[in-house]
Amino acid sequence: MDVRPREPEDLGACVRALAEVHHGDGYPVDWPERPHDWLSPPALLGSWVAERDGRVAGHVGLCRSGPGDSAPELWSRRTGLPVAGTAVVSRLFVAPGARGHGIGALLMARAVRGARESGLHPVLDVVASDTAAAALYERLGWSLLATVEQRWAPDRLVSVRCYAAPEDAPAGGA
Repeated sequence: MDVRPREPEDLGACVRALAEVHHGDGYPVDWPERPHDWLSPPALLGSWVAERDGRVAGHVGLCRSGPGDSAPELWSRRTGLPVAGTAVVSRLFVAPGARGHGIGALLMARAVRGARESGLHPVLDVVASDTAAAALYERLGWSLLATVEQRWAPDRLVSVRCYAAPEDAPAGGA
């Protein structure tokens, strides 16, 4: 198992794995019009892929917080520290055929390490109905900050669970 920085040539494999995840699990909730761009948002600080048997098996990104990100605001209110002190773990997925090997935990550890190396505290939000992801975060020691409603469209509210990494989260991983 290898976790390494994502390269531009990895994007095709990442989109294929993401399509499998979307088909099987409904993540992302809304399939992006341009999945390559969705995996590379303007606020991206870093992204990594996990390889298993020479194939992309998973992905994670780390972004600066932006409008609509609830976890950074909640963390800031809780700690009294500025929102700018956070990094948002995002775009985490593991291909269905590669699950059960700890890839999600390895990718999370790499994202945490990336945030720590930048002097930032990792946070994230996840659709409340994604109980498998929430279970992973909680198993890794992340704290639930709150469950909030986010407005994704004028007539659409979505319930999301907001998490923060433990203060002493080890960087670990790859």
